[in-house]
Amino acid sequence: MKRHFNDQSLLIEGLKKGNEEAYVYLVENYHNRLCAYANSLMRDDLLAEDIVQNVFVQIWEKRKKLNHELSLDSYLYKSVHNKFIDEYRKGKAVMALEKKYLTALELAVEEKDEVQEQKVLNVLFAAIQELPPKCKQIFLMSKKEGLTNIEISQCLNLSKKTVENQITKAFRILRDKMGEKYETILMLVFGMVQRNTEST
Repeated sequence: MKRHFNDQSLLIEGLKKGNEEAYVYLVENYHNRLCAYANSLMRDDLLAEDIVQNVFVQIWEKRKKLNHELSLDSYLYKSVHNKFIDEYRKGKAVMALEKKYLTALELAVEEKDEVQEQKVLNVLFAAIQELPPKCKQIFLMSKKEGLTNIEISQCLNLSKKTVENQITKAFRILRDKMGEKYETILMLVFGMVQRNTEST
């Protein structure tokens, strides 16, 4: 039944009509390739998987707007790339996070209420204490003690990839608990701590 979906125009037509077999074929045919591409952008298997799943969901939700002359390959890879950019801008990719500290500084100057600021910090540090033990240890070594991922991996006898994944996990948990409203403060606090550590 799925064999005729090798014809891209028929696949698009099937998607537009809400044919679930067409959607299953699309996912099975492109999932691994798109995950590999997404992972090459961010070096994080979990985030790469999330991005690809979101792309597939978006295609299904907007299936009626698909153009019959569309190149699915180009469309899918471009969609993954755009999702990656969105994730990066929202701070969900830890790659090159330090580049966002200056932006965080500019945005955080609006937080002039010291009482409110202290409340936010209390929530933040309480959330950190609730992180899974290994996740908390690696996160604090990175953001409080200012160690590099390589230094942490050597100290704990872990792979650099494991360290990166744990830091990503920590930020994700903290954002979920605090909300994206306080994301810039989250980056600001640990950016300042890290810069102060590096300067001593």
